[in-house]
Amino acid sequence: MAGGGIENRGGGAKRNSNSINDSSGGSYISSSTYMIDDTEPQWTSWLVPVFLVANVAVFVVVMYVNNCPQHKLVGKCVARFLGRFSFEPLRENPLFGPSSSTLKKLGALEWTKVVINHQGWRLITCIWLHAGVIHLLANMLSLIFIGIRLEQQFGFVRIGILYLVSGFGGSVLSSLFIRNISVGASGALFGLLGAMLSELITNWTIYTNKASALLTLVVIIVINLAIGILPHVDNFTHIGGFLTGFLLGFILLPRPQLGWLEHGNIPVRTGLKSKYKPHQYVLWVASIVLLVVG
Repeated sequence: MAGGGIENRGGGAKRNSNSINDSSGGSYISSSTYMIDDTEPQWTSWLVPVFLVANVAVFVVVMYVNNCPQHKLVGKCVARFLGRFSFEPLRENPLFGPSSSTLKKLGALEWTKVVINHQGWRLITCIWLHAGVIHLLANMLSLIFIGIRLEQQFGFVRIGILYLVSGFGGSVLSSLFIRNISVGASGALFGLLGAMLSELITNWTIYTNKASALLTLVVIIVINLAIGILPHVDNFTHIGGFLTGFLLGFILLPRPQLGWLEHGNIPVRTGLKSKYKPHQYVLWVASIVLLVVG
């Protein structure tokens, strides 16, 4: 899981920004400085909160369907006062959540069901399932720190596409290599993190503190990928989501050259002949080709 946004928008033509990223691994990102156009709008974030509510609602439904007391001795369920919402014994699920059989029934990613039984819909449904309260809390905190800032910067359409397609990309790679069941929004979250890196690269010229911004973000990426080495963590989902989001960032998140928006998109006044720089067009085309091939 990864933390918050690198950029902030609004105000003067040049602006300094200090932001903090958090992750399930306790990592942080801060202090990136850049130049921005003050004519670009500040979006109101509503899609990311909707995603958050949807994930929580799905988890509640999963726990309702799981109904631990029905298939376990009442004394073995955790938090018995919750009734049918009580958790499986910690020996079976240390994350305070449902049983693996319930997750399978409701759409968890499993190699045999996807590859052999052709249940491709699991590549999407697994993104909305979580193994337990701890898993859900870690992912939703990461979604808040990353997603809200990005949606404010780039709008709900682009961030929605990034989130969903990256989650799908993470599921695809996981289904190729992991035989156990896999659930969670980690692939989508790593996609947003990958998009942050490609956004930094493609909009390199607007940053005044380039080395610091790049180094800090790379450290966060390395730390979070290293977390995937731990037992029971599906790093293939992380890698697949990250690569998908990284390529999508070049396609969806390029910014116009400084000065283009200030003059009502009239390049004659600014001496600019193109809305974007040549390297942005090259990265845009290359990313589309790699995504299609992938």
